[in-house]
Amino acid sequence: MYYYLIVALQAFCIYHVYKHQKPYYWFFLIFFIPVVGSIIYIITQVYNKNDADKIQSELTNIINPTKKIKDLEKKLEFSDTYTNRIDLADAYFANNDMANAINQYKQTLEDTSQNNLYAHQELILCYFKLQDYAGVLDSVEVIKNKPEFKGSKQQFCYGLALKELGQLEKAEAQLRQIDRPYSNYSERLELAKFYLENDRIAEGKDLLNEISEESKHMTKPNRRLYRGTIAEVERLLKSL
Repeated sequence: MYYYLIVALQAFCIYHVYKHQKPYYWFFLIFFIPVVGSIIYIITQVYNKNDADKIQSELTNIINPTKKIKDLEKKLEFSDTYTNRIDLADAYFANNDMANAINQYKQTLEDTSQNNLYAHQELILCYFKLQDYAGVLDSVEVIKNKPEFKGSKQQFCYGLALKELGQLEKAEAQLRQIDRPYSNYSERLELAKFYLENDRIAEGKDLLNEISEESKHMTKPNRRLYRGTIAEVERLLKSL
């Protein structure tokens, strides 16, 4: 078993040397020192340092997310550009620091030479996470007529914000635009709940049945992705 693994490793390394026209001494090292030579070759010639640096950076950001923010703050202090400020705002957002994210996104809007669509889109999400529904409505006003708004998660948040503010007819008008077969499962679940909460049981049940039926034809990755949504749909159907 191990013999065949060593041979396969050697074959891979020799092929890599030939394909990438590496120096000929690698052939001798791999051939005459099979295991050690192959490992040395893979570490020094195959393993990409840029990939390693990227992986290390991503792991650092997961373990210590504030480090990325501090690095971006220093970068912005050194060079106050639109891109650097957006990157910092995104980092605050990812770290669930909505107050600072909002502050940075708003500052980018002062640069009128830039397309401000992205900043407004993110502001809607920030305000929604803070449950500042009036803020959601204010930010939506700027972009609601743009084609990117229709069917987006921003429109979904807008619909839910209207619902929370008691503007039910307007909320339904927005949420219904998210109701597209074989997509937007979580959003459609919220629409079904909207119907049920407003005593429109038949409509809510019909939508839940649609999602349930569609879930039977999902790919395995999608079933894993929407496992919680599907479980909630089935729970609600059993309760009706």
